[in-house]
Amino acid sequence: MGELPVPLFTSRGHTLSFETHGSGEPVLCIHGFASSGKVNWLDTGWVETLTEAGYCAITLDNLGHGESESSHEPEDYTPQAMAADAVALLDHLGIERAALLGYSMGARISAFLAFEHPERVPCAVFGGMGMNLINGLADGNEIIAGLLAPSLDYVTGPTARQFRIFAEHTKSDRQALAACMETSRAPMARADVRRIDVPVLVAVGEQDVMAGYPEELAQLLPQGEAVVIPRRDHMRATGDKVFKAATLDFLARHWPAV
Repeated sequence: MGELPVPLFTSRGHTLSFETHGSGEPVLCIHGFASSGKVNWLDTGWVETLTEAGYCAITLDNLGHGESESSHEPEDYTPQAMAADAVALLDHLGIERAALLGYSMGARISAFLAFEHPERVPCAVFGGMGMNLINGLADGNEIIAGLLAPSLDYVTGPTARQFRIFAEHTKSDRQALAACMETSRAPMARADVRRIDVPVLVAVGEQDVMAGYPEELAQLLPQGEAVVIPRRDHMRATGDKVFKAATLDFLARHWPAV
């Protein structure tokens, strides 16, 4: 027997990929830059963790990532646009409300979604995203140059090399990722962060230099909490057991499994 076809839906004229796992209260998992639903959530054990806890884990491949269609137009990758894709997926599945679990770029998308559609979001987890939700990403231009360089040999900056290697490992469309990096890192206004009035857990690795401080962001959020993931940097915090345990505790208080 061949593999089952990947589930698809359409948003903003683009065909995007998703998967659902388990049953129970839905948790929409939104992956980070240059990643995918599989890499960010399946391979790290998150889907298993959520389904065993009694949740339905929904993984989305953002535009330009994973099995989803690509675009080389930067305007297609604003956080607001990708948040609209996530809402379109909930609509496609007939889901009125879902907890959000976002990592890095996925956390930024989750923040814009929670701000614009609080009625759809009982609670949210911002992983790998602290105060840089407001401050933006300082080395984005370096990452873009690294993605578009003829080969890895031309990429010298450590962060740019990290993302170039990751993009090659995931066999990503590097031109699409460069377009995504141009606009997806748009900062959220401090005043808008203060208006995200749903419970939010901000979880950042202790050695994560890309995310910014979690405690400071949590203090701005009306219902914010912070957790520091010990001895983890941006890449290694994703599937950490402390992150998972804190998330399950948070969900149990704000979106209990049935």
